[in-house]
Amino acid sequence: MEQQQHYDYIIIGGGAAGLTSALYAARSGLKTLVFEEALAGGQAQNILELENYPALFPPLKGSEFSAQMENQAKSFGAEIRQNTVQSLKKTGDDFSVTTGAGVCIAPAVLLASGASPRHLGVPGETEFAGRGVSYCATCDGPFFRKKRVAVIGGGNSACDEALYLAALTENVTIIHRKNSFRAAKSSADRALNHPNITVQFDAIVTAIQGGAKVESLTLENRKTGGKTLFPVDGVFIFIGQNPRTELLAGIHDRGRAAEIDNAGYIVTGENMETSVPGLYCAGDVRAKSLRQVITAASDGAIAAHSAGNYIRELRGHVYR
Repeated sequence: MEQQQHYDYIIIGGGAAGLTSALYAARSGLKTLVFEEALAGGQAQNILELENYPALFPPLKGSEFSAQMENQAKSFGAEIRQNTVQSLKKTGDDFSVTTGAGVCIAPAVLLASGASPRHLGVPGETEFAGRGVSYCATCDGPFFRKKRVAVIGGGNSACDEALYLAALTENVTIIHRKNSFRAAKSSADRALNHPNITVQFDAIVTAIQGGAKVESLTLENRKTGGKTLFPVDGVFIFIGQNPRTELLAGIHDRGRAAEIDNAGYIVTGENMETSVPGLYCAGDVRAKSLRQVITAASDGAIAAHSAGNYIRELRGHVYR
């Protein structure tokens, strides 16, 4: 029989939400385990300079910020493992979390699994992934130094990543399907006014072409329907995220499943509780109006506090 390890609180996802929750939980005395399949810090790793986190001034690189979050959580006793969670189930009052390394049990779980990049779904996108198609400018931008690159999207991520790329090359074009950005004014203004960035509004990518690597995009003007061939060496796609909720498939409590909204995000109460007792949710996978590092951290702290109260109530250690 496979050996099981027992914890008070298991966190799935080591981004800002998960690491903050781990810090708060471990500091309060909960035996806490974090599973992160990639690098601790999650999407914060991709931030060039984190400039809008209170008191973090001058700005800090996302990778440095992530390392500090990880070390701080560990300093309070949180255990962090680099494993992919294969399944999450609930039996009675306990959750079982299965990875390739075994099964861990806890009465409370936080799902802070974040979201994955949304794809265009056009011909050539899958074929040229890793050969000119990218979803992370910080990761792949240096390969395109002094080359022609396109950024697809009109939100904060698209503008911020375009600004990062503009430090590497003088030929950055943002392609956006609407006639104005939906990014915050500060980010949009910086992108619009940068000498290395040009913008094509009212345009969509209908295909990505090339040989051994990306060579061009087919663009369609949404107003005229006209199509043009646009030469590029690389294309960076930032058109939104898909919440990672696949682990919820195995979770039911007395016939109830965790509630999800129309966009696929997990619905919680103000204490980060889902409709399944003992299951909490925080960060980008949660239904909310603002997805930023600071709101993810806030979610994680609240979830840890709520989980602690829930565990004490289960064990009859409630303080009145």
